[in-house]
Amino acid sequence: MKGIVFTEFLEMVENNFSPETADDVIDGAQLHHGGAYTSVGTYPHAELGLLVVQLSKKTGQPVSELLKAYGRHLFGRFLVGFPHFFENVHESFMLLERIEDFIHVEVHKLYPDAELPAFETTRINTDHLRMTYRSPRCLGDFAQGLMEGAFAHFNEDVAISRAGTTDGTVVQFDLRRMTQ
Repeated sequence: MKGIVFTEFLEMVENNFSPETADDVIDGAQLHHGGAYTSVGTYPHAELGLLVVQLSKKTGQPVSELLKAYGRHLFGRFLVGFPHFFENVHESFMLLERIEDFIHVEVHKLYPDAELPAFETTRINTDHLRMTYRSPRCLGDFAQGLMEGAFAHFNEDVAISRAGTTDGTVVQFDLRRMTQ
């Protein structure tokens, strides 16, 4: 997993909780390298899980909610760091439909060794998108947080329902835009 995922997670912890909480989370996770991440480095994805579990223990917030919060945070950082991903995109479903064919292609140009989840999208109608997430990393909650960040950015009210495998490697999201 690319280091930017870790550096941004720790930045979120520092900003939303405190630098001391970030230090406690790193110490509690007992990482063999001490939690020193660079944005372009590559690290085992399991370390993100260790960090989130430690943050959950420290804050009392459920892991799933922390992952969603992190997804929303990271979406905001993507807006700043990768504005070309959002050019000529006027609504969230359009953005989500571009993940595989545009965004992930661009990510691989920047980080050729990035191991990205797979997303399939099916537009049911104008206000209903079905999106399937596939990844051995089991980060469906994180993916949902990224989607929620997109909905907030485009000022859209979208209902999310989920179904998936018990191991979390596949999650199907049914996204229904609520009409005004």
